[in-house]
Amino acid sequence: MKKTIYTELSYVIGMFTLAFSVALMERADFGMSMVVAPAYLLHLKVSQYRSFFSFGMAEYVLQAFLLIVLSLVVRKLKKGFLFSFVTAVLYGLVLDLCIKVVSYLPCEGFVWRLGFYLFGIVFCCVGVSFFFHTYISPEAYELFVKEIADKLKAPISKVKTIYDCSSCAVAILMSFLFFGFGHFEGVKLGTVFCALVNGWLIGRISALLDRTFEFKDALKLRKFFTE
Repeated sequence: MKKTIYTELSYVIGMFTLAFSVALMERADFGMSMVVAPAYLLHLKVSQYRSFFSFGMAEYVLQAFLLIVLSLVVRKLKKGFLFSFVTAVLYGLVLDLCIKVVSYLPCEGFVWRLGFYLFGIVFCCVGVSFFFHTYISPEAYELFVKEIADKLKAPISKVKTIYDCSSCAVAILMSFLFFGFGHFEGVKLGTVFCALVNGWLIGRISALLDRTFEFKDALKLRKFFTE
């Protein structure tokens, strides 16, 4: 029998797991996840002039822009889009906290860095999968994929892979513009690897969650977030 898990808890798990995964990958320095790489590059560039501009702040600034683009694509400003920005701000705060915590963990040598990177990929996919199982507005990244998949009636895993590869290309362009050709920041071999496997891995983890858990709402708020 499947175990019951509440969709509201899925939201919390998704947020903390995803933030922790990004902190691990940032510490590993093999390249950020292609989804957060643009925000990371924005953080690196702006923080050169404004030291207070954290990675978390860059996240919700960039996600606000993405939500505007999404509204133009679907030609509608949904209530969930506004709450997605609230999620982005909360996620940004949690991310900055996780980065501070992870900075105290030992990470010396190739083996440690590789371990941080691999765990970061897995936790990232787990976090996204939990976000896909909640009615509460997820981050703009996940919301964008979910809305486009619904609009095109396409599998989320395929839309996710296309989005990831596009985000990777944007991050590479930003790296060139911000730091010059031949000098990669944030976008490395690990970023490309993430772009190729994340969509597939998220699909597998989501299927595993569906086989293991029955997701139910604890609160009667679904209609409020989805209208």
